[in-house]
Amino acid sequence: MKTLVIGTGGREHALAWALARDPGVSQVHVAPGNPGMSAVATVHPVDPMSGSAVADLAEQLAVDLVVIGPEAPLVAGVADAVAARGIAVFGPSAAAAQLEGSKAFAKDVMGAAGVPTAAARVCLDADQVAAALDEFGAPYVVKDDGLAAGKGVVVTDDRAAALEHAAQCERVVVEEFLDGPEVSLFAITDGRTVYPLQPAQDFKRIFDGDAGPNTGGMGAYTPLPWAPEGLVADVLQQVLQPTVDEMARRGTPFAGLLYAGLALTSRGTRVIEFNARFGDPETQALMTLLDSPLSALLMGAATGTLRDVPPPAWKPGAAVAVVMASKGYPETSSSGDVIVGTETLDVEDDVHVIHAGTAIRDGHLVTAGGRVLAVTAVGIDLADARAKAYEGVATISFPGAQHRTDIALKASKS
Repeated sequence: MKTLVIGTGGREHALAWALARDPGVSQVHVAPGNPGMSAVATVHPVDPMSGSAVADLAEQLAVDLVVIGPEAPLVAGVADAVAARGIAVFGPSAAAAQLEGSKAFAKDVMGAAGVPTAAARVCLDADQVAAALDEFGAPYVVKDDGLAAGKGVVVTDDRAAALEHAAQCERVVVEEFLDGPEVSLFAITDGRTVYPLQPAQDFKRIFDGDAGPNTGGMGAYTPLPWAPEGLVADVLQQVLQPTVDEMARRGTPFAGLLYAGLALTSRGTRVIEFNARFGDPETQALMTLLDSPLSALLMGAATGTLRDVPPPAWKPGAAVAVVMASKGYPETSSSGDVIVGTETLDVEDDVHVIHAGTAIRDGHLVTAGGRVLAVTAVGIDLADARAKAYEGVATISFPGAQHRTDIALKASKS
Protein backbone atom coordinates (compact mmCIF):
# COMPACT_ATOMS: atom_id res chain seq x y z
CA MET A 1 0.00 0.00 0.00
CA LYS A 2 1.17 3.53 -0.84
CA THR A 3 0.16 6.23 1.62
CA LEU A 4 0.20 10.03 1.65
CA VAL A 5 0.05 11.92 4.95
CA ILE A 6 -1.01 15.58 4.75
CA GLY A 7 0.34 17.98 7.39
CA THR A 8 3.44 19.45 8.97
CA GLY A 9 3.18 18.74 12.68
CA GLY A 10 4.09 16.19 15.30
CA ARG A 11 0.85 14.29 14.83
CA GLU A 12 1.61 13.78 11.12
CA HIS A 13 5.24 12.83 11.83
CA ALA A 14 4.05 10.20 14.32
CA LEU A 15 1.54 8.78 11.83
CA ALA A 16 4.16 8.67 9.07
CA TRP A 17 6.57 6.96 11.47
CA ALA A 18 3.97 4.30 12.32
CA LEU A 19 3.08 3.76 8.67
CA ALA A 20 6.76 3.42 7.73
CA ARG A 21 7.07 0.54 10.22
CA ASP A 22 3.89 -1.12 8.92
CA PRO A 23 4.65 -4.26 6.87
CA GLY A 24 1.59 -3.59 4.72
CA VAL A 25 2.94 -0.23 3.54
CA SER A 26 5.40 -0.06 0.65
CA GLN A 27 5.73 3.73 0.40
CA VAL A 28 5.06 6.65 2.73
CA HIS A 29 4.76 10.15 1.32
CA VAL A 30 4.15 13.33 3.31
CA ALA A 31 3.18 16.84 2.23
CA PRO A 32 4.16 19.51 3.00
CA GLY A 33 5.96 17.73 5.87
CA ASN A 34 8.82 18.87 8.08
CA PRO A 35 12.55 18.03 8.26
CA GLY A 36 12.07 15.16 10.68
CA MET A 37 9.67 13.34 8.38
CA SER A 38 12.33 12.90 5.70
CA ALA A 39 13.80 10.05 7.75
CA VAL A 40 10.65 7.95 7.34
CA ALA A 41 8.94 9.29 4.21
CA THR A 42 9.36 11.13 0.91
CA VAL A 43 8.50 14.80 1.40
CA HIS A 44 6.57 16.80 -1.22
CA PRO A 45 5.43 20.43 -1.38
CA VAL A 46 1.68 21.06 -1.38
CA ASP A 47 -0.84 23.55 -0.09
CA PRO A 48 -2.64 21.43 2.52
CA MET A 49 -5.69 23.73 2.37
CA SER A 50 -6.19 23.15 -1.36
CA GLY A 51 -8.34 20.11 -2.02
CA SER A 52 -7.48 20.10 -5.71
CA ALA A 53 -3.73 20.35 -5.01
CA VAL A 54 -3.83 17.48 -2.51
CA ALA A 55 -5.94 15.35 -4.84
CA ASP A 56 -3.60 16.11 -7.77
CA LEU A 57 -0.58 15.04 -5.72
CA ALA A 58 -2.31 11.84 -4.63
CA GLU A 59 -3.06 11.01 -8.27
CA GLN A 60 0.49 11.79 -9.37
CA LEU A 61 1.92 9.50 -6.69
CA ALA A 62 -0.74 6.84 -7.36
CA VAL A 63 -1.28 6.39 -3.63
CA ASP A 64 -3.86 4.01 -2.22
CA LEU A 65 -4.69 6.05 0.88
CA VAL A 66 -4.54 9.73 1.83
CA VAL A 67 -4.40 10.55 5.56
CA ILE A 68 -5.33 14.14 6.38
CA GLY A 69 -3.83 15.15 9.72
CA PRO A 70 -4.81 18.74 10.65
CA GLU A 71 -8.28 20.01 11.40
CA ALA A 72 -8.27 23.07 9.14
CA PRO A 73 -8.04 21.11 5.84
CA LEU A 74 -10.75 18.75 7.07
CA VAL A 75 -13.13 21.60 7.88
CA ALA A 76 -12.24 23.15 4.52
CA GLY A 77 -13.34 20.00 2.67
CA VAL A 78 -10.02 18.60 1.50
CA ALA A 79 -11.19 15.05 2.27
CA ASP A 80 -14.22 15.63 0.03
CA ALA A 81 -11.99 16.71 -2.85
CA VAL A 82 -9.78 13.63 -2.54
CA ALA A 83 -12.76 11.27 -2.26
CA ALA A 84 -14.30 12.85 -5.36
CA ARG A 85 -11.31 11.55 -7.35
CA GLY A 86 -12.03 8.00 -6.20
CA ILE A 87 -9.09 7.89 -3.80
CA ALA A 88 -9.53 6.41 -0.32
CA VAL A 89 -9.11 9.14 2.30
CA PHE A 90 -8.88 8.91 6.07
CA GLY A 91 -10.59 11.95 7.50
CA PRO A 92 -14.19 13.17 7.72
CA SER A 93 -16.06 15.25 5.19
CA ALA A 94 -16.36 18.98 5.74
CA ALA A 95 -19.90 18.49 7.00
CA ALA A 96 -18.86 15.83 9.51
CA ALA A 97 -15.74 17.77 10.56
CA GLN A 98 -18.05 20.42 12.02
CA LEU A 99 -17.91 18.28 15.16
CA GLU A 100 -14.61 20.10 15.66
CA GLY A 101 -15.17 23.12 13.46
CA SER A 102 -18.08 24.39 15.56
CA LYS A 103 -18.42 23.77 19.27
CA ALA A 104 -22.04 24.86 19.07
CA PHE A 105 -22.69 22.20 16.42
CA ALA A 106 -20.97 19.58 18.59
CA LYS A 107 -23.18 20.54 21.53
CA ASP A 108 -26.26 20.16 19.37
CA VAL A 109 -25.17 16.68 18.24
CA MET A 110 -24.40 15.64 21.80
CA GLY A 111 -27.80 16.85 22.94
CA ALA A 112 -29.57 14.89 20.23
CA ALA A 113 -27.50 11.78 20.92
CA GLY A 114 -27.90 11.93 24.70
CA VAL A 115 -24.16 12.28 25.24
CA PRO A 116 -23.22 13.57 28.73
CA THR A 117 -21.46 16.92 28.52
CA ALA A 118 -21.19 20.26 30.29
CA ALA A 119 -24.16 22.61 30.33
CA ALA A 120 -23.45 25.45 27.91
CA ARG A 121 -24.72 28.65 26.34
CA VAL A 122 -23.95 29.83 22.80
CA CYS A 123 -23.31 33.60 22.91
CA LEU A 124 -23.28 36.16 20.11
CA ASP A 125 -22.65 39.38 22.04
CA ALA A 126 -21.11 40.71 25.24
CA ASP A 127 -24.40 40.84 27.13
CA GLN A 128 -25.07 37.17 26.45
CA VAL A 129 -21.54 36.28 27.52
CA ALA A 130 -21.87 38.23 30.76
CA ALA A 131 -25.19 36.56 31.56
CA ALA A 132 -23.72 33.10 30.90
CA LEU A 133 -20.69 33.79 33.09
CA ASP A 134 -22.99 34.84 35.91
CA GLU A 135 -25.15 31.75 35.40
CA PHE A 136 -22.32 29.24 35.64
CA GLY A 137 -19.95 31.12 37.92
CA ALA A 138 -16.21 30.65 38.35
CA PRO A 139 -14.07 29.00 37.18
CA TYR A 140 -15.21 30.49 33.88
CA VAL A 141 -14.93 28.36 30.72
CA VAL A 142 -15.07 30.35 27.46
CA LYS A 143 -14.53 28.64 24.10
CA ASP A 144 -14.16 30.15 20.66
CA ASP A 145 -16.85 28.42 18.59
CA GLY A 146 -14.51 27.94 15.62
CA LEU A 147 -11.04 26.53 15.08
CA ALA A 148 -8.30 28.22 17.10
CA ALA A 149 -5.26 25.91 16.81
CA GLY A 150 -5.63 24.64 20.36
CA LYS A 151 -5.69 28.13 21.85
CA GLY A 152 -9.40 28.94 21.71
CA VAL A 153 -10.28 27.93 25.26
CA VAL A 154 -9.84 30.02 28.40
CA VAL A 155 -10.46 28.59 31.86
CA THR A 156 -10.04 31.28 34.49
CA ASP A 157 -11.29 32.66 37.80
CA ASP A 158 -10.81 36.17 36.39
CA ARG A 159 -14.15 37.39 35.00
CA ALA A 160 -12.50 40.25 33.16
CA ALA A 161 -10.12 37.83 31.42
CA ALA A 162 -13.07 35.65 30.41
CA LEU A 163 -14.88 38.65 28.94
CA GLU A 164 -11.75 39.80 27.14
CA HIS A 165 -11.28 36.39 25.49
CA ALA A 166 -14.93 36.32 24.42
CA ALA A 167 -14.64 39.77 22.90
CA GLN A 168 -11.94 38.45 20.53
CA CYS A 169 -14.25 35.76 19.15
CA GLU A 170 -17.14 36.10 16.73
CA ARG A 171 -19.22 33.48 18.55
CA VAL A 172 -18.41 31.75 21.82
CA VAL A 173 -19.64 28.87 23.91
CA VAL A 174 -19.67 29.49 27.66
CA GLU A 175 -19.80 26.31 29.73
CA GLU A 176 -20.02 25.12 33.28
CA PHE A 177 -16.66 24.05 34.70
CA LEU A 178 -16.09 20.30 34.84
CA ASP A 179 -14.08 19.01 37.78
CA GLY A 180 -11.96 15.87 37.84
CA PRO A 181 -9.05 14.52 35.76
CA GLU A 182 -9.12 14.71 31.98
CA VAL A 183 -8.72 11.79 29.57
CA SER A 184 -8.19 11.69 25.82
CA LEU A 185 -9.91 8.82 24.06
CA PHE A 186 -9.50 8.44 20.30
CA ALA A 187 -11.68 6.20 18.16
CA ILE A 188 -11.29 5.06 14.56
CA THR A 189 -14.62 4.74 12.77
CA ASP A 190 -16.01 4.17 9.29
CA GLY A 191 -19.32 5.78 10.21
CA ARG A 192 -20.78 2.60 11.68
CA THR A 193 -18.15 0.47 13.41
CA VAL A 194 -16.22 2.26 16.17
CA TYR A 195 -12.84 1.07 17.51
CA PRO A 196 -11.60 3.01 20.55
CA LEU A 197 -7.87 3.31 21.05
CA GLN A 198 -6.03 3.12 24.36
CA PRO A 199 -6.76 6.10 26.65
CA ALA A 200 -4.11 8.79 27.04
CA GLN A 201 -3.73 11.99 29.01
CA ASP A 202 -2.20 15.24 27.82
CA PHE A 203 -1.07 18.37 29.65
CA LYS A 204 -2.49 21.61 28.27
CA ARG A 205 -0.99 24.26 30.54
CA ILE A 206 2.44 25.67 29.72
CA PHE A 207 4.00 25.35 33.19
CA ASP A 208 4.48 22.62 35.80
CA GLY A 209 1.57 21.99 38.11
CA ASP A 210 -0.91 22.97 35.39
CA ALA A 211 -0.08 26.65 35.74
CA GLY A 212 -0.14 29.33 33.06
CA PRO A 213 -2.13 29.64 29.84
CA ASN A 214 -3.46 26.79 27.73
CA THR A 215 -1.36 25.42 24.89
CA GLY A 216 -1.85 22.86 22.16
CA GLY A 217 -0.37 20.30 24.57
CA MET A 218 2.96 20.10 26.39
CA GLY A 219 3.18 16.33 26.81
CA ALA A 220 1.21 13.10 27.06
CA TYR A 221 1.36 9.54 28.29
CA THR A 222 -0.39 6.21 27.93
CA PRO A 223 -1.76 3.97 29.42
CA LEU A 224 -3.55 5.42 32.44
CA PRO A 225 -3.02 3.16 35.47
CA TRP A 226 -5.50 5.20 37.50
CA ALA A 227 -8.37 5.10 34.99
CA PRO A 228 -11.57 3.42 36.21
CA GLU A 229 -12.09 -0.15 35.11
CA GLY A 230 -14.46 -0.30 32.16
CA LEU A 231 -13.86 3.32 31.15
CA VAL A 232 -13.33 2.58 27.45
CA ALA A 233 -16.39 0.33 27.19
CA ASP A 234 -18.54 2.91 28.98
CA VAL A 235 -17.37 5.77 26.75
CA LEU A 236 -17.92 3.66 23.65
CA GLN A 237 -21.50 2.95 24.75
CA GLN A 238 -22.40 6.39 26.10
CA VAL A 239 -20.39 8.76 23.90
CA LEU A 240 -18.66 7.42 20.80
CA GLN A 241 -21.23 5.08 19.28
CA PRO A 242 -24.21 7.40 19.96
CA THR A 243 -22.36 10.30 18.34
CA VAL A 244 -21.42 8.29 15.27
CA ASP A 245 -24.99 7.00 15.00
CA GLU A 246 -26.42 10.52 15.31
CA MET A 247 -24.11 11.83 12.59
CA ALA A 248 -25.26 9.01 10.30
CA ARG A 249 -28.90 9.77 11.12
CA ARG A 250 -28.34 13.38 10.02
CA GLY A 251 -27.01 12.22 6.66
CA THR A 252 -23.47 13.39 7.43
CA PRO A 253 -21.73 10.15 8.49
CA PHE A 254 -18.49 10.63 10.38
CA ALA A 255 -15.64 8.46 9.09
CA GLY A 256 -12.13 9.02 10.38
CA LEU A 257 -10.73 9.75 13.82
CA LEU A 258 -13.19 10.90 16.48
CA TYR A 259 -11.42 12.33 19.51
CA ALA A 260 -13.33 12.67 22.75
CA GLY A 261 -11.83 14.92 25.39
CA LEU A 262 -13.32 13.69 28.65
CA ALA A 263 -13.57 14.89 32.24
CA LEU A 264 -14.04 12.22 34.90
CA THR A 265 -16.20 14.35 37.18
CA SER A 266 -17.78 13.65 40.53
CA ARG A 267 -21.06 13.23 38.63
CA GLY A 268 -19.68 10.82 36.04
CA THR A 269 -17.85 11.06 32.73
CA ARG A 270 -18.56 14.20 30.69
CA VAL A 271 -17.41 15.21 27.21
CA ILE A 272 -15.35 18.40 27.15
CA GLU A 273 -14.95 18.54 23.38
CA PHE A 274 -14.78 16.54 20.18
CA ASN A 275 -12.00 16.72 17.64
CA ALA A 276 -12.17 15.34 14.12
CA ARG A 277 -8.56 14.14 13.88
CA PHE A 278 -5.71 12.61 15.84
CA GLY A 279 -4.66 14.73 18.82
CA ASP A 280 -1.20 16.11 19.42
CA PRO A 281 0.84 15.09 21.47
CA GLU A 282 -1.20 12.02 22.48
CA THR A 283 -0.70 10.51 19.01
CA GLN A 284 3.07 10.47 19.52
CA ALA A 285 2.73 8.29 22.61
CA LEU A 286 -0.03 6.06 21.23
CA MET A 287 1.72 5.22 17.96
CA THR A 288 4.77 3.85 19.78
CA LEU A 289 2.60 1.29 21.60
CA LEU A 290 0.22 0.33 18.77
CA ASP A 291 0.75 -3.36 17.99
CA SER A 292 -1.63 -3.48 15.00
CA PRO A 293 -0.95 -2.45 11.40
CA LEU A 294 -2.04 1.18 11.29
CA SER A 295 -2.70 1.08 7.55
CA ALA A 296 -5.39 -1.62 7.85
CA LEU A 297 -7.28 0.39 10.47
CA LEU A 298 -7.11 3.63 8.48
CA MET A 299 -8.05 1.96 5.20
CA GLY A 300 -10.93 0.12 6.86
CA ALA A 301 -12.28 3.43 8.13
CA ALA A 302 -11.79 5.09 4.75
CA THR A 303 -13.57 2.35 2.79
CA GLY A 304 -16.41 1.40 5.14
CA THR A 305 -14.91 -1.99 5.93
CA LEU A 306 -13.65 -1.44 9.46
CA ARG A 307 -15.67 -4.33 10.88
CA ASP A 308 -13.55 -6.69 8.74
CA VAL A 309 -10.35 -5.43 10.40
CA PRO A 310 -9.29 -6.77 13.83
CA PRO A 311 -9.62 -4.14 16.58
CA PRO A 312 -6.39 -2.39 17.63
CA ALA A 313 -3.99 -4.28 19.88
CA TRP A 314 -1.38 -2.77 22.16
CA LYS A 315 2.15 -3.60 23.23
CA PRO A 316 2.87 -3.96 26.94
CA GLY A 317 4.58 -1.14 28.76
CA ALA A 318 4.06 2.61 28.62
CA ALA A 319 4.93 5.65 26.52
CA VAL A 320 5.63 9.25 27.49
CA ALA A 321 5.97 12.25 25.17
CA VAL A 322 7.52 15.52 26.37
CA VAL A 323 7.09 18.60 24.19
CA MET A 324 9.87 21.15 23.83
CA ALA A 325 8.47 24.57 22.91
CA SER A 326 10.07 27.74 21.60
CA LYS A 327 10.73 30.93 23.51
CA GLY A 328 7.59 32.96 24.17
CA TYR A 329 5.12 30.13 23.52
CA PRO A 330 2.10 30.11 23.70
CA GLU A 331 1.66 33.90 23.38
CA THR A 332 4.30 34.09 20.64
CA SER A 333 6.93 31.80 19.18
CA SER A 334 10.57 32.29 18.31
CA SER A 335 11.77 31.06 14.91
CA GLY A 336 15.23 30.49 13.51
CA ASP A 337 16.88 29.28 16.73
CA VAL A 338 19.39 26.50 16.03
CA ILE A 339 18.47 23.11 17.52
CA VAL A 340 21.26 20.78 18.57
CA GLY A 341 21.28 17.27 20.01
CA THR A 342 18.52 15.52 18.06
CA GLU A 343 20.95 13.43 16.00
CA THR A 344 21.94 11.10 18.83
CA LEU A 345 18.33 10.27 19.65
CA ASP A 346 17.18 9.51 16.12
CA VAL A 347 18.95 6.14 16.25
CA GLU A 348 17.66 5.08 19.65
CA ASP A 349 15.09 2.28 19.56
CA ASP A 350 13.18 3.33 22.68
CA VAL A 351 13.43 7.11 22.25
CA HIS A 352 12.18 9.02 19.21
CA VAL A 353 12.29 12.70 18.30
CA ILE A 354 9.04 13.69 16.64
CA HIS A 355 9.33 17.02 14.83
CA ALA A 356 6.63 19.68 14.66
CA GLY A 357 7.79 23.30 14.41
CA THR A 358 11.17 22.75 12.75
CA ALA A 359 12.83 23.84 9.51
CA ILE A 360 16.19 23.73 7.76
CA ARG A 361 17.96 27.07 7.37
CA ASP A 362 21.51 27.44 6.07
CA GLY A 363 22.06 23.75 6.65
CA HIS A 364 20.97 23.88 10.29
CA LEU A 365 17.88 22.49 11.99
CA VAL A 366 16.04 25.48 13.48
CA THR A 367 12.82 26.30 15.30
CA ALA A 368 9.85 27.25 13.14
CA GLY A 369 6.86 27.32 15.44
CA GLY A 370 5.57 27.18 18.99
CA ARG A 371 5.76 23.48 19.75
CA VAL A 372 9.09 22.51 18.23
CA LEU A 373 9.37 18.78 18.86
CA ALA A 374 8.35 15.98 21.18
CA VAL A 375 10.74 13.50 22.73
CA THR A 376 8.80 10.24 22.95
CA ALA A 377 9.99 7.19 24.87
CA VAL A 378 8.69 3.70 25.62
CA GLY A 379 9.47 1.72 28.75
CA ILE A 380 8.38 -1.22 30.83
CA ASP A 381 6.21 1.15 32.87
CA LEU A 382 5.50 4.87 33.11
CA ALA A 383 8.44 5.55 35.42
CA ASP A 384 10.83 3.88 32.97
CA ALA A 385 9.36 5.63 29.92
CA ARG A 386 9.36 8.95 31.72
CA ALA A 387 13.02 8.62 32.73
CA LYS A 388 14.03 7.82 29.14
CA ALA A 389 12.02 10.72 27.73
CA TYR A 390 13.61 13.25 30.05
CA GLU A 391 17.08 11.84 29.39
CA GLY A 392 16.34 12.55 25.74
CA VAL A 393 15.12 16.06 26.47
CA ALA A 394 18.35 16.77 28.35
CA THR A 395 20.42 16.08 25.22
CA ILE A 396 18.55 18.63 23.08
CA SER A 397 18.91 22.38 23.31
CA PHE A 398 17.98 25.58 21.53
CA PRO A 399 17.81 29.20 22.77
CA GLY A 400 14.77 29.83 24.96
CA ALA A 401 13.64 26.20 24.96
CA GLN A 402 10.88 25.42 27.45
CA HIS A 403 9.35 22.16 28.62
CA ARG A 404 7.40 20.86 31.57
CA THR A 405 9.21 18.65 34.05
CA ASP A 406 6.13 16.91 35.46
CA ILE A 407 4.69 15.01 32.49
CA ALA A 408 3.31 11.69 33.82
CA LEU A 409 4.98 12.30 37.18
CA LYS A 410 1.94 11.72 39.36
CA ALA A 411 0.75 8.73 37.35
CA SER A 412 4.19 7.12 37.41
CA LYS A 413 4.00 6.99 41.21
CA SER A 414 0.52 5.47 41.35
